[in-house]
Amino acid sequence: MRTTVDLDPDVVAALRRRARERGSSLKDVMNATLRAGLGQEHAERARYVVPARPLGLRAGVDLTRALALAAELEDEEIVRKLELRK
Repeated sequence: MRTTVDLDPDVVAALRRRARERGSSLKDVMNATLRAGLGQEHAERARYVVPARPLGLRAGVDLTRALALAAELEDEEIVRKLELRK
């Protein structure tokens, strides 16, 4: 079936580039592209929802000292790595 469609210049350039890469005709590339796009339209996907959970606080962790705790853990890791070099 013949029909007239107005395409944006960037779309035409992309279709021609793909046709050149595949060694195919512009008509074949346009049909394949439209079929792929229409196929996605019918495949309705279920929306992915991340279940929310309260994280709470771990026992023994004082948030007012969080930065100090992080610094201590980092220092311990540096010392451990330095000891492995010996």
